[in-house]
Amino acid sequence: MVGQNPGEGRAAVLLQPFVHQVGGHTSMLTYDEHTICKPLVSQELSFYESLPLAMRQFTPQYKGIVSVHLKKDSLGNLTLIASPGLGQPDSAGGDPAVTLWHKCKWSHTQVTKTFKDSCPGKMLLRTDLQYHTDSLLEDANGKQAERKSYNPWGLHCHRQHLNRMSSKHSENKLHQFLLLENVVSKCSYPCILDLKMGTRQHGDDASEEKKARHIKKCEQSTSASLGVRICGMQVYQADTGHFLCKDKYFGRKLSAEGFRQTLRQFLCSGNQLRTELLEPIILRLKALLAVIRKQSSYRFYSSSLLIIYDGQEHKESADHHLPFPKSHGTNPSRVDVRMIDFAHTTFKGSKSNPSSTLYDGPDHGYIFGLENLIKILQSLSEGK
Repeated sequence: MVGQNPGEGRAAVLLQPFVHQVGGHTSMLTYDEHTICKPLVSQELSFYESLPLAMRQFTPQYKGIVSVHLKKDSLGNLTLIASPGLGQPDSAGGDPAVTLWHKCKWSHTQVTKTFKDSCPGKMLLRTDLQYHTDSLLEDANGKQAERKSYNPWGLHCHRQHLNRMSSKHSENKLHQFLLLENVVSKCSYPCILDLKMGTRQHGDDASEEKKARHIKKCEQSTSASLGVRICGMQVYQADTGHFLCKDKYFGRKLSAEGFRQTLRQFLCSGNQLRTELLEPIILRLKALLAVIRKQSSYRFYSSSLLIIYDGQEHKESADHHLPFPKSHGTNPSRVDVRMIDFAHTTFKGSKSNPSSTLYDGPDHGYIFGLENLIKILQSLSEGK
């Protein structure tokens, strides 16, 4: 690509909606196979920049910042372009002049095709799938349809985000995005449970109206009784070859027993309960619990905890009648536990919010949720 102006960038990276986003409301975008990006919030950046060493194994790796601006092409397609050299991470190993762009076609068929092309498990997807903005909501009887294809949540967030950006900002405005490790990049069929942790969800900066809204959501869900609620889920079903998906509206309505049953469903591959996953998940949660207990002044309001495993190994053993490998070293099916979403996390010495409320001791609401989560998983492992 000789003869380009330096400002045009020497490589283009197609930004796709992250197809394995199961919760949250911020648009997550795929930057490359191992990296995702999301709009930068100063409080979250402050958290990653001063991350305690002990927590690093439980959070995505922070890879830097890119600057992005909106552009419309002659056909009216919205484009996101990163400005070369502005806040580009050296550690990411990429060219400092990288252009990010994302053409968003608004037709249902095109959107479905984009999803198919970008999803690693694309052979799972039905050819006749259409995306409808109301498809995540309930039917007339208040029941949420079970999705057994791709997870539409990320696309839903992405469309809302592009709409907000295009209505609020001019094309020249620069937006900064965080670059983070894609924690499911090693999974062929990522089974993901997104759990909103703690008994309180609103940040210190929340308005009275927002505070009241979040308190009500907690009181009416398992956040109050268990300190944890389901925010989203996708689990690969080996018997059908599709993902079963649930969203935050489903999670908010669950009783404590419903929460337990959904946790069990998350560990079911369609054929059987993956009991061999329980011990490694429990061990990792206990290790996280030990770390959280030592973090004085941290409050992880509105953050999520991801529990992840790969649905693939089971598929292979079912397909080829192989004995199921019980363990890959110490980590069967690549079990992982990661904390994400720190836009409302506060701690002593936070650069983004030095005047915020200071708290003593560890985050007891978070600890309460972790302890209950461990208890429920232990009861499942004992066959109760």
